[in-house]
Amino acid sequence: MAVEFIGIDPDTDRDHCPTVWADEEAQEVLVQGWKPDAETRALCEANSPAHGPVPDSEAIVRIPARMIPLIREACDAVERAGLR
Repeated sequence: MAVEFIGIDPDTDRDHCPTVWADEEAQEVLVQGWKPDAETRALCEANSPAHGPVPDSEAIVRIPARMIPLIREACDAVERAGLR
């Protein structure tokens, strides 16, 4: 698996930084973010289409809106790879 680093939160402290990568081969976007608190997790689970808990194999992460350009860039990279 080749993972391409796209970028980190531009306002990061460099120790605890949300990050975005693109896996063009798997056509996936990977994100690192802050874990939500219990209340936020419960709200997300209550408002999910399946109305169930988040499986142990999945996670909810928070990323700041200022990272949207990085997420778009990662999505573009993955999309381009799928068109090859």
